[in-house]
Amino acid sequence: MRLERAQGALVAALAATCSVSIFAAQVLFASAAVVFAFRLLRGSTRIPRLPLDGPTLAFCVWTLLSAAFSQAPLVSQESAKKLLLFALLYIAVDSMADREGRERIMDAALLGGLVLAAGSLLQYYFLGFDTINQRPRGFLGHYMTASGLLMATVVLAGARLAFFESEIEPPARADLQRLAGLGAGLVVLSVMAAADVAAVVAGGAFVVLLAVSAARLFLARGTWPGRSTSSTLALLISRTRNAWLGALVGLTVIALLRAPRLLWALAGAIALVLVLRPAAVMERLTLTDASSRDRYFMWQAGVDMVNDRPVFGQGPRMVESNYPAYRWPGAPNPATPHLHNNVLQIAAERGLPCLAWWLWWVAAAMGDAYRESRRTRAWTAVGALALLAAMMTAGLFEYNFGDSEILMLLLLVCALPYALRAERAETAPQPDALPHAPAGVPA
Repeated sequence: MRLERAQGALVAALAATCSVSIFAAQVLFASAAVVFAFRLLRGSTRIPRLPLDGPTLAFCVWTLLSAAFSQAPLVSQESAKKLLLFALLYIAVDSMADREGRERIMDAALLGGLVLAAGSLLQYYFLGFDTINQRPRGFLGHYMTASGLLMATVVLAGARLAFFESEIEPPARADLQRLAGLGAGLVVLSVMAAADVAAVVAGGAFVVLLAVSAARLFLARGTWPGRSTSSTLALLISRTRNAWLGALVGLTVIALLRAPRLLWALAGAIALVLVLRPAAVMERLTLTDASSRDRYFMWQAGVDMVNDRPVFGQGPRMVESNYPAYRWPGAPNPATPHLHNNVLQIAAERGLPCLAWWLWWVAAAMGDAYRESRRTRAWTAVGALALLAAMMTAGLFEYNFGDSEILMLLLLVCALPYALRAERAETAPQPDALPHAPAGVPA
């Protein structure tokens, strides 16, 4: 039981820190994996069998084959080690197979999103991250990653508020104290960053504080629903159109499942934004800017890459180095790290068969989340379906599946429907426990 709780606390800390520090999240992932492996060896748990086993295995095997046939196999194999993150799906199902643990881990994920939102707002209003070339990114290395995680926070908070199953409980005093401490730490960190005084050390200390708070949250208390106001504002000022569109689709899915008339409220919110015409939004409502044109040309280059190597692709991490040879003359930028589209990136990088395995994985995850949401009306299943829809929509214009931080949060959330199934299977009466007819009496 102690190992089980330790694993849950590590997963909760991971759920919080993947929105602020990839290093911390990966350390916590490795620690949780070690605990899970030890529990497997002791026979106190087992690897869950999921409908995603087949597409996950096929995707991983084909990625490794693509790396083997790459022009630079060592570089591709180094990139392919990200496949290890798929183990998080199974660890998360095991950790969230009871309602209390599931709610606390999602509390931690929303806490991390709240911290990211607060940090982004501080950067925007006080640290000069308020232009198109200097966008708020929180603790993360790129604003695209930050906006994708903010989108996820908005969608998950929306699902929780719309489908929360029990009476809303206010946060305990200790929770408010921890939240106030995190807020004060974030303000101090922002001041130190502005003054350029020990900002790196302070940032590391804050991430540790967040991880400890998330672990304590898992071990110590009940749940209370998240709010998405600050995350929504932070998402708007991020100026990231794919995340806006993804959040809109995710919230639409929630409204359709909860009550279709809520779409009127969503339409009203959009109309309000258009009436107020905030500069951060209106300047991005165009298809003629350089980034939009660059996407068009890089997608053409991606199609050419697929035509050249349709089976195994260019190889993991080879799109960036091979792009100059495929770049169309009208492209504004001479280089790109990826093709800003999940489908094209996977097809160009790993081949059309790997794209088929990935689409199978997404379709299976979305189908299972939909069926679970219709069966249980649990906010966690609805949140999984809505987030997958949001990620797929945003992924039409950004390679968000390649961001480790976003992938880790996505795997955690995709585990929720299967955790609900596992909980139901554990609580269902076993055949041996069913009453038997007395001897001599027909059954």
